[in-house]
Amino acid sequence: MKKLYFFLLFSMSTMGYAQEKSAARQFWENLKNHCGKSYEGNISAGAGNDDFSNKKLTMHVRSCADSTIKIPFFVGENKSRTWILTFANDRISLKHDHRHEDGSGDKVTQYGGTSTNAGLPEIQFFPADQQTASLLPNAATNVWWITLDKDVFSYNLRRIGSDRLFTVKFDLSKTIDTPSAPWGWKD
Repeated sequence: MKKLYFFLLFSMSTMGYAQEKSAARQFWENLKNHCGKSYEGNISAGAGNDDFSNKKLTMHVRSCADSTIKIPFFVGENKSRTWILTFANDRISLKHDHRHEDGSGDKVTQYGGTSTNAGLPEIQFFPADQQTASLLPNAATNVWWITLDKDVFSYNLRRIGSDRLFTVKFDLSKTIDTPSAPWGWKD
């Protein structure tokens, strides 16, 4: 009887451990909770970019599948940017899809990186991958990261070895009207 008791106790304790979600999975599921919602943001670092000055910044968690989340990021009327996150093997990848108004791909598109570990439920880091280094040699030392908590989603870029820093924060406590489709998408 004693052996049966220890076996059951051991089985129950390992089952609970095996069902625990990784930090990457928790981050992914928290982000998916925002699917279909849009938020307004503001630049909190790197505000010297004239392309972004005095323009409404909008993110729309537009498409959520099991392994892919697509988040268009609009700067005023410019609907060329979409962040594409992919979940595979307990790692998350971030790619930047850039389109022209006619929907064709920009010559500088699909750059980004993949997390090197499971990260934390509130933050994921994406160091530049080889594709990025080949496409944009100056961006070989880029590190992007996304933070996510109940109030704020932030997208961040730091170019290691330089002063380049960019951060845009979105207020998750207040949704805004859903924008029309980004360039290259259909409503």
